[in-house]
Amino acid sequence: MGRLCFPKCRLGRIMGWLQVVLGGLVIIVSISSLIRFYSAGFFMRNEDICHQFYGVKYVYDGFDIKALSDRVGDVLNKMESLQEKLELKVQEMEKNKEVLLRNNITILEYKKYLELEVIRPLYNAHIALRQIRLPKVGGIRNSTMKEEPLINTFVIEEIRKYITPKENRLGKINIYGTERIYNTIGHACVLYKKELEEYMDYDIGSYCNDDWNIAQKLMVNGCDPLPRRRCLTRASKVYQKPYSINESLWRLPDDRNVRWSNYQCRNFECLSSKNPKRGYSKCTGCFEMEKEKLKWVTNSSLPVDFLINDVLAIKPGLIRIGLDFGFGTGSFAARMREHNVTIVSTALNLGAPFNEIIALRGLIPLHVTLNQRLPFFDNTMDLIHTTGFMDGWIDLLLMDFILFDWDRILRPGGLLWIDRFFCNRKDLDDYMYMFLQFRYKKHKWVIAPKSKDEVYLSALLEKPSRAI
Repeated sequence: MGRLCFPKCRLGRIMGWLQVVLGGLVIIVSISSLIRFYSAGFFMRNEDICHQFYGVKYVYDGFDIKALSDRVGDVLNKMESLQEKLELKVQEMEKNKEVLLRNNITILEYKKYLELEVIRPLYNAHIALRQIRLPKVGGIRNSTMKEEPLINTFVIEEIRKYITPKENRLGKINIYGTERIYNTIGHACVLYKKELEEYMDYDIGSYCNDDWNIAQKLMVNGCDPLPRRRCLTRASKVYQKPYSINESLWRLPDDRNVRWSNYQCRNFECLSSKNPKRGYSKCTGCFEMEKEKLKWVTNSSLPVDFLINDVLAIKPGLIRIGLDFGFGTGSFAARMREHNVTIVSTALNLGAPFNEIIALRGLIPLHVTLNQRLPFFDNTMDLIHTTGFMDGWIDLLLMDFILFDWDRILRPGGLLWIDRFFCNRKDLDDYMYMFLQFRYKKHKWVIAPKSKDEVYLSALLEKPSRAI
């Protein structure tokens, strides 16, 4: 009878002792945190620390007090939550004492409960506490606090390893003239901590999840650049050899070369403009190659449609490389390739595999958003073409930053081709100023009605030399 009492009678007593132990752990964690703060010098009479710590800033000299405080708070909350859960469990067992005495709890069930409800939460709290990084004392004769930016913001170890500065081996200066390399992430990643930690939660060296959609969501919401990952990208299980360049420019790729799991459609035929459930709204018809072939080479009824031959004739032989900042399947780049002009096409997979089709056509996709600085050096592009993406919905201040970035990468004498920009008629003057403020030479400037309340604007502008 005494032996049978172990799973029945002693469980309540053990749970009670667990509460006592857990309460002691909370006290120990609090004391250890205070000791770590003390050892870091926070309780010393240091005027600089006092000034910064008790001022209005949460971040000073590279050290994020708020992130550290939040991390300690998370650990204490985990411990407190576990204690409350155990207390409720003991109370429940006390109420159901008679039922508990009649039921036999096996050692295996008891072990499973301890592992899931006690040991694992304690382990997570322990790891979170150990991951706290206190600032290091930097410099020779000063006590400036230094800390890796954002290190206490994230829990996933792979993110922490990524953003930790990488010191050069043997203390040497690297090719960039620095002592260490800082890997960068977008500042808005802090606002999307849950999504970023999900994105970076993987087994190193194994296959990545099919989660490019999470990456793109992070990018468009300002968590850009994203951290690199150390997992293997998945490809289609039935990937086929792409078509040759002479064939691929104006032919839809093989459906088997795309992973369709994150799209509404499952093949290119489904993306036809005739299908109301194609999953995307912009660039209607751009997956229909016969229609795409007619763009920029045949006369249109609208005066805002310029022909490629007319544009290239303005700078014969001088348009060699360029950027197509828009929304499409790469048809502008394909047509320019026929004139020996290399075009990089920006693309976002907004409901359809735009990056994939551009690459499978033998062209260059650039997966970027409006949020970021373009990855090109100053005064390098002969041509920037934009259509179908940056229209009258865009904030004027955001547009101003974008246009100045375009001006930065466009070389002196380069061409800015604004193709069918449209906006509300009452907003036209504001947008016209945005384009005209750079004092580019006008080669073409056409305004035409789009509807009763909207208008099109197309222009071909040449950047001045500004030789200063």
